[in-house]
This record gives sequence, structure tokens and C-alpha cells, in this order.
Amino acid sequence: MSSFAVVRCRLAIAIPFAASLLLLAPTPAFAHASDRGHVLLLPTGYYVAGGALAVAASFLVLALLPSDFPARFWWRRLPLFAFGNGARAIVSLISFAGFAILIAAGLFGSRDPLSNPLPLAIWTLLWVGLVLLQGLLGNLWSWLNPWYGPWRVISRLFGKRQTWRPPPWLGCWPAVVLFFAFAWFELIDPAPDDPARLAWAAGFYWLLSFAAMLVFGYRDWSRRGEFLAVFFAMIARFALLERNEVERSEGGRLSLCWPGATLSDAAPLSLSGIAFLLLALSSVSFDGLSKTFFWLGLFGLNPLEFPGRTAVIGIGTFGLVLTFVLLAAAFILAIVLGQRLAGSQHSLSQAAGLLVWSIVPIALAYHVAHYLTALLVDGQYAIAALSDPFALGWNLLGTAGMQIEAGVAAGAGSAWWLWNLQAGVIIAGHMLAVLVAHGLAWRLHPVPARAALSQFPLTVLMIAYTVFGLWLLATPSVG
Repeated sequence: MSSFAVVRCRLAIAIPFAASLLLLAPTPAFAHASDRGHVLLLPTGYYVAGGALAVAASFLVLALLPSDFPARFWWRRLPLFAFGNGARAIVSLISFAGFAILIAAGLFGSRDPLSNPLPLAIWTLLWVGLVLLQGLLGNLWSWLNPWYGPWRVISRLFGKRQTWRPPPWLGCWPAVVLFFAFAWFELIDPAPDDPARLAWAAGFYWLLSFAAMLVFGYRDWSRRGEFLAVFFAMIARFALLERNEVERSEGGRLSLCWPGATLSDAAPLSLSGIAFLLLALSSVSFDGLSKTFFWLGLFGLNPLEFPGRTAVIGIGTFGLVLTFVLLAAAFILAIVLGQRLAGSQHSLSQAAGLLVWSIVPIALAYHVAHYLTALLVDGQYAIAALSDPFALGWNLLGTAGMQIEAGVAAGAGSAWWLWNLQAGVIIAGHMLAVLVAHGLAWRLHPVPARAALSQFPLTVLMIAYTVFGLWLLATPSVG
């Protein structure tokens, strides 16, 4: 029997099994906008079922397509233009100056998080807006970060210094630890929006990172320890723009490509890289889960009388760790089962390190869907606050008195289009993840039957996560 016939035969058994996951789909429920400001009755069960079917169907279609399809699809590029790195240090220095002003505003400006620009700049413009731009346009953070410019200045003033090269076994574990600390501060700390508290935390992190860059070198620490650089570089691999470096001194050329195309030739990640990427997804998932009536009910808490973040620090820490452990265990199990189904000779670390890149579209989709309302509403507050950073009555940008349109995320009509957009982003992210996983599986298993079978357990996990993500959007939540 030919390999193509074998994969058809096995898929005939596998697809019904995947479809059985639809039994997890909840009955029609109340769907909410993010922040749960408005409740609208929508047939969310149909959305969940449709999303799961869409992901399953994308796997089936890809499994039956010609073997050269991934290569023909991914390698198409449209060259645009070349540019150099000459202005990179200047842009970074401007970013550093802006960061310093924001820290000063956090310490000496308004105590209201919605009128002080520091919380709005970090939690909305950086952690939501820039992530979205990274996923569309590429690694903007390599230019916008507030460390590169000052590091170049110090290097010019004092000349090249001897730096200590971290041992290879260290990997990017420092970035994993710092990302976990960041997630803990954002999701569990009692007052992450307090301007002064945030100013001290952000200022300390800048100094810690800058000192590490002087000790280990800017390039090494950016790849191993500075968690924002590691995270943004991973997200940038999904972008529509690809930069091909010609010579480091001369910059490179931009090309237009398919979303996620640069993931197809990514090198396998180390164990620390796998942990980092899974933590990026699990932390956002826990952010949504921790606010649900379901989660609070597990610990006997009345969601209508929420006791505040101080009372749930222990529960939150436990949940943040548990979500990561469960996702990591499910991912490793899916890789192990896939390797056994395909009869693969590749090591678990090699297969997991390569296929984990398929998580990037899912992580980006969850990030955008989860924080969409914050971007739409708090983004307006940020524009207004930047005009008067110290609450002194200034109007630097002419936007200090702008009217905030909070209705963009409230009302029946807004809730309807917001839910559809969020659901569409999550479903599209998972479908693209299946496509990325398909291309990566071909790198491990050139035989069609083996490639499809190795990908099947991971697709089942993606279907389950689609159901979970849509349920998070639909289930009642606090705040």
C-alpha cells in the first residue's frame, strides 16, 4: 500500500477522534466584551464548534495536498527596499529619553493610572500595541528598545570592553525567569497599575538589564536575558515583513512574505526557548482564566463579591505555575505521541524544539484577542495622558482634552462585533498554527504519511486549545 493510501486510511480513523473534541463545546452562553462591561446573548456553542471544525479541516486539507505545497507556499517573497542601521542608535536614544520621562511621570505625576502615562504606556502601548505591530511589521523592538542607544554611547566613550560569555547551558533561562517575574507582577501583584510602584519596577529592570549588557555584551544578553527582546523576536517571526541582512554594517533588505513564513526555516529551540514560548502563551491564558467565575468558584470565592487581588496572591501564583505546567505537559505529550505514530528517529528535544514554533501564531492571536478592548479604550487614555505627563495642565500633543469613546467596547452592537473579531482572531491563529506545524513536520519527516501522523496529536491539542480560548471569551468573568 502506498504511503498516501496509508495516511488516508489512518486519517479516516483519526479525524472522527479529533471531531469528538467538539463534545467539549459548551451550550450557548453569554458572550462578553473583554473587561466584561456588557453581556450579550450569542450562540457561542456554534462559534466554538465552528472554530474547532475549521482547525480540524485545515489539518485534513493540508494532509491531502501535494507534498511540495509547503515549500511553494512559504518561499514566495516580494522584495521591497534596503535600509541601513545608521539611525538605530539615535532612535534608541530617543526611546530612552521618553522612557526616562515616563519614569519621572510615574514618580511625580498623577496617582490615577488612567491619567498617568507610565501605566498606560507599558500595559497598553508596549504590551498590547507594540506586540501587534511586531506581529505585522517585524522586529521594531530592536530599534525602539531603550538600551541599545545608551550601550552604544558607553561603548564609544570607553572603547570595547572585555565581556564575559555566558556558558551554553544557560540558554535563555534568565529570560524565562524574568518573564515569569513580569507575568507575576502584571497578573498577581496587588497594584501593578500604581504609577510609583510601576516606576520603581521598570527603572530597576532597566538598570539590571543595562548592567547585564555591559557584563555579557549587548547581543548576548538580548538573546538570553532581556525577556522583552526574546519575546518580541519570537513574535516578529510571524510578521508580513522579512529583513534579510546583507552585511551587518550595511543593514539589509525588506521583503513582503506570507504570515508566519519566516517560521518555516527557524532553527530548533533549546529547552529554555521551548519553556519561554510556552510560558508566553500560558500566562495570557491564565490572565483570562483567573477572572472567570469558574476559577474563582474552585476556591470558594464569590465572584460578585471579589475580595481584591491581595486576597488571591497565593491562588494566583499557584494558577500561573499550574497553567504553564499543564500546557507544557500537554505539548510534550503531543510531540511524543506524534513521534511514535510516525516512527520517528528524531530526538524529543529536536522535534519539540522545532514544532514549538507553531505556538507563535497561537500566542500572538491570544495576545491580540485578550487585550483588544484594553487597546481600544486605554489606548485613548494613553494618547490623552501623553499630552500632560505630569498633570500640570499641559497640552503638548493637543490631545489632553480629548473625549474618551469608551462606547467602542460597550453596547449590544459593539459587543457583537468585538466578540466576532476576537473569535475570528483566535480561530485564524490556530489555523495558521496548523499550517506552520505542517511545514515544520515536513522538515522532520519528508514522507507524507509520517509528516501527517506526526502532526496529528499536536493538531488535537490545537483544537482543544481553540475550544478553551473561545470558552474564555464567552464565560462570565470578573471586572
